[in-house]
Amino acid sequence: MRREELTEKILDIKREKGWTWKEITAEIGGMSPVLVVGALLGQMKLVKPLAKKAATLFGLSASEERMLNEVPHRGTPMPPTDPLIYRFYELVMVNGPAWKALIEEEFGDGIMSAIDFNMEMEREPNAKGDRVKITMSGKFLPYKYYGNEQGIQDYGLTEA
Repeated sequence: MRREELTEKILDIKREKGWTWKEITAEIGGMSPVLVVGALLGQMKLVKPLAKKAATLFGLSASEERMLNEVPHRGTPMPPTDPLIYRFYELVMVNGPAWKALIEEEFGDGIMSAIDFNMEMEREPNAKGDRVKITMSGKFLPYKYYGNEQGIQDYGLTEA
């Protein structure tokens, strides 16, 4: 079985049982719902205790349980074709240069980690239509200035 086939099996069972992602992630627990759903969709891995819980919940075989614990091949083709996912891509294309400039001004020469990262998503009621609120927090990782001479800083942190 390929990982994509396991994802389809999980989605078929979810549909058949009438489960919501909220119900599934509450049952599996252990980490952010974004990571649990991402793992069930084949983009993340579940640590062994959570893979076991997911396998029990979905009635998966031992081999399928082990597959949930494997590091997957992550990502999707670019640009994305799904309209909702494309809007995130559009957010980055349009706002990315400003985000980059503001992060570099505040922190220095580096990147925001997407690995040492937290994300929360919530529904925000609004009279004009409910809003999706996403909060992201990633560790700042400064570039290392290797081969630097004495007196030249080692990392791309904001200079005093």
